[in-house]
Amino acid sequence: MTPLEVLQLYPPHDGTLRSVLEARAAVAPERAFVVHRGGTITYGEMVSLAEGAAAAFAARGVGPGDRVGVMTQNHPSTLITFFALARLGAIMVPINPDYGVEEARYVLEHAAVKGILTSPALRDTAAAAFAAPFFVSTEDPPSPGSAPDVGRADRACVFIYTSGTTGFPKGVMHSQRNVVLAGEGFVERMHLAPHDRLLCVLPMFHVNALFYSFAGALAAGATLILEPRFSASQFWRTVKESGATEVNTLAAVTTILMRRPRSEYVPGHALTKIYGAPFTAETYQVFREDFAVPTLIEGYGMSEVPGVLNNPFEGPHRVGSMGKPSRHPDHALPFAEMKVVDDAGQEVPDGETGELWVRTPIVMLGYYREPEQTAAAFEGGWFRTGDLGRRDERGYFWFVARKKDIIRVRGENVSGAELDRVIGEHPLVLEAAAIAVPSELGEDDILVAVVPRGALTAEALADWCRERLAASKVPRFVVFVDALPRTPTHRVEKYRLRADASLRRRAAEIKRSS
Repeated sequence: MTPLEVLQLYPPHDGTLRSVLEARAAVAPERAFVVHRGGTITYGEMVSLAEGAAAAFAARGVGPGDRVGVMTQNHPSTLITFFALARLGAIMVPINPDYGVEEARYVLEHAAVKGILTSPALRDTAAAAFAAPFFVSTEDPPSPGSAPDVGRADRACVFIYTSGTTGFPKGVMHSQRNVVLAGEGFVERMHLAPHDRLLCVLPMFHVNALFYSFAGALAAGATLILEPRFSASQFWRTVKESGATEVNTLAAVTTILMRRPRSEYVPGHALTKIYGAPFTAETYQVFREDFAVPTLIEGYGMSEVPGVLNNPFEGPHRVGSMGKPSRHPDHALPFAEMKVVDDAGQEVPDGETGELWVRTPIVMLGYYREPEQTAAAFEGGWFRTGDLGRRDERGYFWFVARKKDIIRVRGENVSGAELDRVIGEHPLVLEAAAIAVPSELGEDDILVAVVPRGALTAEALADWCRERLAASKVPRFVVFVDALPRTPTHRVEKYRLRADASLRRRAAEIKRSS
């Protein structure tokens, strides 16, 4: 079946999560929707569970516009709560379960939640972070009941708090229609079908898990295999035993799996497709040849604009590219558009670097309680990503760097992301992060923080760079560290590296070659 034929298996919906769920349940009520640690919830059962949860939340005073926090590892109760709150016109606020008290307090207080769903293991943290009127446990038994359906497709249903690479996180507001459209777009992106079994190892507070894995499984009427969290040592065993056919990853996940002992790999699995980014040539080679996964699809999206670009499922695939603008299964529907512009907002020719601007129906409603930042993020209906990229002559887009990840060296703009990639390809480097440090000559010098995998010297690393990069891009300083600071979604927090003055003092200086 084509992706459009998959969607046409089900009755029409009105853009709400409830209507999409009920459409799938009407066709296949006994089909497994969510699998978690051996337990299964069918589509028909999810309808009943969501109705009961909606009634329970309504009895606690939750109504349209109210926010409810969810602080737990991946668990079916998160999805039941999501459907229930959407039915009530309320809003789910998923929170990183690894947060400490202060981090959780910021999100809970900023969102002003009315209650919290949490696991018993995390209740003390949540309670210390915020005195919510009520707490609901993931272990509470389901209760029968019904509640009025007052949810609307275009009203906010979820706040996704950004990872905060430059400071405090912002609450990105999305509607039910956005979640539904993102799921339908993922059916097109990964050619999902009802028989697919999507393994979800990424956390549900992240847009990837919620808007792609969950919403994609829902749109296709497929099965979501929900793991509490990613385990590198158990990954391949989980893939084999669960019968997973698709999984979403991050760069950190694929890198970790490539570096793990091959003895952990379990052959004979059903996994045929992986979505993630960025993928290197090594990623393609290892996963196809060593791990027998034939299809890897790279894409691009942000919390504010999920699912913008992807390499076409049927090809051609351009390794390292973010792909072309994503499409809906109904190709007649307008979907993602992207352009590359200069500082004046004028489109630049193919091959030239500029800022990536996006226009898409799956765009945030705004940043919660941040009207000025919301206004600054848009220009004439286009969302300004803050990412630099280029479009090639074939219409594929390529990531260059975050605007704030540009290092100015001797009059040249150097991409920190490029340095991270090139240095990270060294066989004795686990990961690397390049940042700007002040130069006595003005502008910047390059410092790279490296997590080594073995005995490695700064000069040997510099030689590696000299063979692959222009002289202006060779780092002046190299510092070896045990680990890099990361956001909850595994992005390197370069702003913390820039703020750490000790890195420059501890770094070895590389002799200039010119």
